[in-house]
Amino acid sequence: MAVKSAIVNVMEGAARKAARGLVRDFGEVEQLQVSRKGPADFVSAADLRAEEVLKRELSRARPDYALLLEESGGAEGADARRRWIVDPLDGTTNFLHGLPHFAISIAFEEDGELAAGIIYEPLRDELFWAEKGRGAWLNDRRIRVSGRTDLAASLFATGIPFKGLPNHDRFLQTLGAVMPLVAGVRRYGSAALDLAYVAAGRYDGFWEFGLNPWDVAAGVLLVRESGGFVTEIGGRAYRLGAPHILAANPTLHAAFDKILRTAARES
Repeated sequence: MAVKSAIVNVMEGAARKAARGLVRDFGEVEQLQVSRKGPADFVSAADLRAEEVLKRELSRARPDYALLLEESGGAEGADARRRWIVDPLDGTTNFLHGLPHFAISIAFEEDGELAAGIIYEPLRDELFWAEKGRGAWLNDRRIRVSGRTDLAASLFATGIPFKGLPNHDRFLQTLGAVMPLVAGVRRYGSAALDLAYVAAGRYDGFWEFGLNPWDVAAGVLLVRESGGFVTEIGGRAYRLGAPHILAANPTLHAAFDKILRTAARES
């Protein structure tokens, strides 16, 4: 049985507390008060409540750590070496439309490096978690990226830029290049879960443009610790805030990157 560190236990405890409110609000989704955050990008009362719970619980456990949160931004801490990176509700649009596919994502960064992360999907009670150098896990089961070697038998995930965001043409170019060569492409609306599913071998790879650090921080560590590769399109090592991301198992990564790189160049 996997033994979680104190840091992972802190993240899990905070996520489970925040998840209670999300599950309750999801059952009453039509009653949620929704404000407009940007074109086709919504923030709900449930989102804000979840973030407040996470902020409170994480700060209570480690009061000196800095915070980077999706809704309320950054908060400096007395300990400049350590930071939580938090997405209280990844898949907000799914949530607001009653689609049961969303998650809480929390990463722990130390000295600029991702050291631990969790992605919690409350409706299925699936906790994906990883620690640097200690592997990746789904609840108490060790997970690894898929072993597929044939693009034609592989399943990939992506995110489609919505209204108000750039890269529509570039995305369509890459999608058009990928579709004829693979078994399928999925767009489920949560980058955090897309990366968790790559780590668990459910997807063979994932790519997207324009993601924020809180969207991917925990998922990047999960993929790396499950044996996968995470880079920018073009092969450069991925750093939080990069303009695009590509994650895949090690046997498919190079071929997949070549397809995307060529397509993006032609767009």
